[in-house]
This record gives sequence, C-alpha cells and structure tokens, in this order.
Amino acid sequence: MTERLNALSYEDLLRSASGELFGPGNGQLPAPPMLMMDRITHISEEGGEYGKGQIIAELDITDDKWFFECHFKGDPVMPGCLGLDAMWQMVGFFLVWAGNPGKGRAIGCGEVKFVGQVTPDVKLVRYQIDMKKIVKRGLVLGVADARLFADGKEIYKAKDLKVGLFKPEDLARQG
Repeated sequence: MTERLNALSYEDLLRSASGELFGPGNGQLPAPPMLMMDRITHISEEGGEYGKGQIIAELDITDDKWFFECHFKGDPVMPGCLGLDAMWQMVGFFLVWAGNPGKGRAIGCGEVKFVGQVTPDVKLVRYQIDMKKIVKRGLVLGVADARLFADGKEIYKAKDLKVGLFKPEDLARQG
C-alpha cells in the first residue's frame, strides 16, 4: 500500500482479504462471510482513549445475514463470538496498517461483557477499538480495548484484546 488511508471502503476491505492491500506475507482481513465489517470510517495512530490510536468500523445489519439463518432458528441473533472476532480482526488490521509486517492472529483477551444482542431489527453495528499498547520486539503485539454499539447503544465491551503479528515461517511451525 503506497498511502495509508484513514477510512476504507468495502472494496478496500476486500482488497485486504485477497492480500492485495499490504502485500505478500502481511496481514489480511478474512473474506466474506467472515469479514465482519462493511467499512472502516476512521483509523489513526493518534487519539483514542489511550492516545495510542483508534479504529472505528461499521457493519450494516440486514435480516438476510447468513448467521441469522442458523443462530438460532426462530430466534435470530448474531453470535457474540462474531462481534468479538470482528474486534480482533480490527486490532490486527490496525497493526499491519501502521506498517508492521506479519500475519495477525488473536492470542487472548482479558475480559468480555455482553449486555445486549444484535438481532435483525438492528440496522447498524459500530465497532470502536482503542489501542492501549503496541510492542515491537521479536513479535509485534497489539493490546486494545473495544466496544460494540448496536444502533448507537453499547452492548459488548472487551478489555485487553491481544493480537500478534507472526511471520509465515512461524505460523508453519505452529501447524
């Protein structure tokens, strides 16, 4: 990527999923249907709750989303793990966007709290990730707090999400 964009369209996210955005061997977002955002509306290495950077993304909710068909029949709700995975996706994306090499992998979380749910009547999910710490040693590690809002109401909160960036050869050894 020659220039760092501060907002990304769905087409940009698809370019990341296909490995075109950051180049070979570097992190990429998952492809649909596991891509859990439609756009990144803000990304910056400055600001956020801790002054270490912030990323905000959105997912449009429609009643034909794939997960509503199977989770649960007659009682459709977006699985909480998908919202949590989206938050991990965004932390990894932030690390690679900030110029760090490697492929992102979720490696932990301190605390998760769910106080609501995403159902077909929700129109917009917004994720807000506030970077707390970025460690650049043998492993690049990002630590962040995250919140998920359903139509503006905070319903998920995750503390100390951890994502590491690994070299392809390190991932091959973990096999």
